[in-house]
Amino acid sequence: MNPLKPDAARALAAGRSSRPLVLLLLPLLGAAQPNPDLRQIVERIERLERENQSLKEEVRALREQIAASVTPVQERVDVHESRIEEQAQSKVEAAQRFPIRITGMLLANAFLNSKQNAGVDNPTIASLARANAAGGATLRQTVLGFEYHGPQTLWNGQVRGSLFLDFFGGGAASLPLNNLPRIRTASLAVDWRSSTLLVGQEKPLFSPRDPDSLAQVGVSPLTGSGNLWLWEPQARFEQRFKIGERAGVKAQVALVQTTETSAAVPANFAATLERYRPGLEGRLELATSVGSSGRIEIAPGFHTSTTHVAGTSVPSRVISIDWLISPVERLQFTGTAWTGQDVAHFGVGAIRQGFTVLGNRSAIPVHSQGGWGQLKIRATDRLSFHLLHGLHDDRNQDLRFGGIARNQSWGANFFYRLAPNVIFSFETLQLRTTYLGAGRRLNNHYDLGFAYLF
Repeated sequence: MNPLKPDAARALAAGRSSRPLVLLLLPLLGAAQPNPDLRQIVERIERLERENQSLKEEVRALREQIAASVTPVQERVDVHESRIEEQAQSKVEAAQRFPIRITGMLLANAFLNSKQNAGVDNPTIASLARANAAGGATLRQTVLGFEYHGPQTLWNGQVRGSLFLDFFGGGAASLPLNNLPRIRTASLAVDWRSSTLLVGQEKPLFSPRDPDSLAQVGVSPLTGSGNLWLWEPQARFEQRFKIGERAGVKAQVALVQTTETSAAVPANFAATLERYRPGLEGRLELATSVGSSGRIEIAPGFHTSTTHVAGTSVPSRVISIDWLISPVERLQFTGTAWTGQDVAHFGVGAIRQGFTVLGNRSAIPVHSQGGWGQLKIRATDRLSFHLLHGLHDDRNQDLRFGGIARNQSWGANFFYRLAPNVIFSFETLQLRTTYLGAGRRLNNHYDLGFAYLF
């Protein structure tokens, strides 16, 4: 065989020769080998050319895809950089570089009271003496809050905190000079996976819930009618336990400081009242989900402390139960019931007659019972109705003549969302206060509220 044949075939198969060169060699190859071999070589060359062309098209398609994808990626990068720059210009940051979130609501109220209003904008009892019906408007129930979250700290816990203010300080009436800032609640907490340690000023642990109202914000709704709410300095610990996928238990305990100066004391014994006392509170909550959107929470609780007055000690003991029952998403029943003695240190949240001083080294606690309930109906995503009732009932035999034997509230309101963060509300509430030996007095309170949430 011709010695050129193997070399030429290998060169052609490796793609190191071009078609024009092969065409020049065809006469020589044709003279030296049979036609079938030549035909195979030509077919192999054509196949290689087709494969090369296919590869070129695939490379071109890949380049086009890469070029098309680079532009959206760059656009997204530009958008993210723009947003980061915008946030860097508008974010609020503490001096210690903790991020802070500003929250709260601007609240405007227009109100009207009937004649037993005791001369205050938001009466919590119906006064014995009649006065003129009175109304007005105020923004002093506006709430301003700061919330912050910090980095991980002790044993991988997450630091968080809050501070909430209003402008309800300075007096009972909504005069311009009385609209002074006032601390409502404040806290510093560390959250672990199943436990929390908190130090701050919060609502009593055994009475954590509040009714829904835009009429009473400076004081909690149903104040003096069963809602023992006075914010008190405390240190509390919480441990959480899961029971399956839908239920859980929350155990809480708190060391608190009571405010004894809220109690009514005869003038000649006022100097003997110790202003602050330590107390202990606890609460055990059992919670479970119901159906696809329902929930039930029930929690017994307690409070114990001792009042020092007139050279003697008056024990304060309260047991309670609070609840949230929501069988479906649009229906909810919440409330608290309690019974005990000497509850005056809960301030305006209670009737101020926690004990009765009989003489030096002689004082007896006033036994009390009460609570409140609220039925909430969400008619639509924008509209909800709330029916309210509260009661504080002191034992008559522990009271002096003219003391408040019972204070009761009945009311209703509705919330309508004009926008996602704008709420319009109207509320009507009647106070029924029974005085020992003097009968019952009534006061009606009507309130129109506009709240802008931020």
